[in-house]
Amino acid sequence: MGESFIAFRGSDAVASGATTPYALRSKCVAVYPGVYVPRETTLTAIDRAAAAWLWSRCRAVVAGQSAAALHGAKWVDGRRPAELLWPNRHAPQGISTWSDRFSDDEIEVIDGMRVTTPARTALDLACRYPLGKAVAAIDALANATQLKMADVELLAERYPGRRGIVKARKVLDLVDPGAESPQETWLRLVVIRNDFPRPQTQIPVYDEFGVLVAVFDLGWEDLKLAMDYEGEHHWLTRSRLNRDIRKAEAVAELGWIDLRVTADDTEGGIVRRLSAAWQRRT
Repeated sequence: MGESFIAFRGSDAVASGATTPYALRSKCVAVYPGVYVPRETTLTAIDRAAAAWLWSRCRAVVAGQSAAALHGAKWVDGRRPAELLWPNRHAPQGISTWSDRFSDDEIEVIDGMRVTTPARTALDLACRYPLGKAVAAIDALANATQLKMADVELLAERYPGRRGIVKARKVLDLVDPGAESPQETWLRLVVIRNDFPRPQTQIPVYDEFGVLVAVFDLGWEDLKLAMDYEGEHHWLTRSRLNRDIRKAEAVAELGWIDLRVTADDTEGGIVRRLSAAWQRRT
């Protein structure tokens, strides 16, 4: 077990002399039956995955969002249940298990744990999660790894009768590793399901001197029409606000329309604004 993980099996720690039963009770808390972390620990998705693997007595395969976190994907919520490929149908609260066929080439080892490969992880997410959530999760996984959709599609062909495989093919067609947050994925899917051409992501814009002045979240370079999702961090500091103002002025001078979207915008409002801008451009 990698030293980077804080979870441990209590019985093993006591047997080895690393702790005492009293210290285990007073200084640690059980995450899952028999698996402990120090009190006041805020578990990350990786910590929770390791703890769940220990609960399985190191026999399960870490899968789904837990595997994505181990592969470096961002935006995996550490409060959600860990996910394991494991036939035990009586997992404790905080662990989600399922049993599916897998081949040896769909598994790799990370810090001593068996974990689904990025391609197999993507297929599991595509089959098991609702479309929007699945696309966002695989976007993040692809952004963090060298995941190729062709590899995932080959795995899908390996399991033609798997539950959720029809939806999975739709999910995989919508994945774009250029998305840098779940909100950017959501915005891209709003655009696509309202029948606009599929946008490019992470579009760089240079001024007449070749200086990079902006990178848009998504848009259509031929129309000089872009969209940006503005999270709360854009208003946290004066320097960030000033940079955003200068960016808006620079791209306007270069002939771009940049539609800025926030959490307060509704899908209908976004579509109306984009339709109006599209008409001006076309």
